Amino acid sequence: MADRAAFARLYERTSAKLFGVCLRVLQDRTQAEEALQDTYVKLWNNAGSYRVNGYSPMTWLITMARNAAVDRRRRSDVERAVQPIELDERLANPAPGPAEQAEARAEAAALALCMEELPPDRAEMVRRAYLEGATYAELSEASGVKLNTVRTWLRRSLMALRDCLSR
Repeated sequence: MADRAAFARLYERTSAKLFGVCLRVLQDRTQAEEALQDTYVKLWNNAGSYRVNGYSPMTWLITMARNAAVDRRRRSDVERAVQPIELDERLANPAPGPAEQAEARAEAAALALCMEELPPDRAEMVRRAYLEGATYAELSEASGVKLNTVRTWLRRSLMALRDCLSR
């Protein structure tokens, strides 16, 4: 508990100066507060590594704070460098271009021709199931056909459409 009390006193006496160091490097209060927190967490975990080598403890703390702020600044710069790419992606027009529209029209025309090759009742079943979202049970009830027959017809119709579209 004595270590915690000493750490609290150290924080009270040094945090304003170290915050100023972090703020000077980062120019952002929130980032400076986080860098200051990083500094004190690192200090708590590495306090035993301090060696008296002619530098004062305050010099060591200022160096730790400055390094934490610089590290945070570098991470922030990297994130900002990536941001314009993400911004470009958000600004891209999601609507299909002329080439995609032409391709979609051609595919729709081919599908319409293939649907005409199916028996009318089965083509209607495919439309209702896959375009309107009707369930097998709804299709069975509406057509008066058994549920398993509806499933079989739909599967065979899809296979016929696939074969037709691949020609």
